[in-house]
Amino acid sequence: MSKMDRRSLKSQEAIKKAVIELMSEKNFDDITIQDIADRANVNRRTIYLHYLDKFDLLDKLIEEHIKELKRICELESDMDTLDGNVSWFAYFERNYSFFSALLASKGAPFFRCRFLEFVTDDIKNGWDMTEGKKRGINEDIIIQFISPAYVGIVEWWFTNGMPYPPEVMGKQVGMLLESNLS
Repeated sequence: MSKMDRRSLKSQEAIKKAVIELMSEKNFDDITIQDIADRANVNRRTIYLHYLDKFDLLDKLIEEHIKELKRICELESDMDTLDGNVSWFAYFERNYSFFSALLASKGAPFFRCRFLEFVTDDIKNGWDMTEGKKRGINEDIIIQFISPAYVGIVEWWFTNGMPYPPEVMGKQVGMLLESNLS
């Protein structure tokens, strides 16, 4: 990796960190590109080299986290639901500052929508709903029941300051999912 690439990556990391810090301090609508530049110790032009505007920056941050959650899913596709959930909650805990700032900001509805879409796709593509279907429950209904519940429990966990460790959350949510899917 060249010196220029390293500097560019370092700037991008500083910009991301700055926007997350600022989101924990004030409303996303009130954050300016200048605020981000000042906090990241870069000039505005550097931000515009990487992002169209602050909304593009937030969008790319969200997509990065969704991609990482997908990667976790792919790595653990052969694991059972309980272990996969523990990994997700451990990831959420490691990135607490981002998720908690996001859920408390104007970016929350967009993130919630993307996360719901991601969870819905994950359920459709990787979960066994055979037992639910055997009981006469339509797959669409199973998915629409479980997806928002999963997103809601994650939001609850963050907004309440992570009252249970990731292992407890992952295992208990996994047990709830398994009891509804099998």
